[in-house]
Amino acid sequence: MLRERQKVAPCGKHGGVSSSSSSPHALTPLEIAAIVAVLVIWGVNNAAAKVATEVLPPLMTGALRFVIAAACLVWFVRPPFPNWKSLLIIAVVGGPIHYGLIYLAFWLANDVSPVTVSTQLWIPLTSLFAFLLLGEKISRMATIGLVIAFLGVAWMTLDPHALQDWKAILVGALGASAWALTTVIARRTTSIPPLKMQGLLALMAFPALTLGSAVFESGQWEAARAATPLVWGTLLWAGLISSVFATSLVFWLVQRREAGRVTPYLLGSPLVSILIGWLFMGDVLTPQILTGVAIALLGVVTVALGERGLRAGAPAKV
Repeated sequence: MLRERQKVAPCGKHGGVSSSSSSPHALTPLEIAAIVAVLVIWGVNNAAAKVATEVLPPLMTGALRFVIAAACLVWFVRPPFPNWKSLLIIAVVGGPIHYGLIYLAFWLANDVSPVTVSTQLWIPLTSLFAFLLLGEKISRMATIGLVIAFLGVAWMTLDPHALQDWKAILVGALGASAWALTTVIARRTTSIPPLKMQGLLALMAFPALTLGSAVFESGQWEAARAATPLVWGTLLWAGLISSVFATSLVFWLVQRREAGRVTPYLLGSPLVSILIGWLFMGDVLTPQILTGVAIALLGVVTVALGERGLRAGAPAKV
């Protein structure tokens, strides 16, 4: 009986031996360190995407990133594959479509900051799509946050300097829409282990982006020869550190805590990207851009707090 009781009472569930990690109290120092690590890794990854696409074509950049990620995650992809229709949609929309748009957005952009903020619209859009497609209720707080987020992005984009990046901001928002749709579908596919789902995304993204690059882009060989060690380092960062290590940290965190308790903190990653863009990449941050960024991120956080369980079944960003 003792063995069976321990088996059905894993860490964080009622009925077993509790630990500090499963209690509703303050986060442990180790958990805080993991959150900070993910914030920094994802924030740096946005800047890394811009560095890479300054030299490499955007679809080629995505393909190279995911050949690295797929090599690490392929071991998690094995039968069975339940809900294969939903899995196919997740792998296609969340893989080549989402990341193709994201890398295209950074390739189009002059500055990192506005595009990074536009990609965060996936959070309020997830709440909106869940309402439109699944008929789920959207809380008043989330509705307010949705409006605030879009007003912030609009105000930021209307700045004369940011307006030069309107195409990049629009493409980034489209990429965010693809990830929001992926998130909504993934919430109904919770029987798939997260790293298995991530592996499927990588395995779908790599060949699709490679084919897209071959058809729509040119000069890949010349670009690869011109790439510096820094550029190759950004690809390794994206494929290994962001796609594998940071994702594993997120899964570790949400296994110890409720997803809604952890994920709102992770929304601070754009601040890291904005700081890097301003300090090292020549981003121009006017008062209007900063105000728009603040308003947009306030809206995103408001939605996240209003819909705390929103991303519990969603794949983490690869």
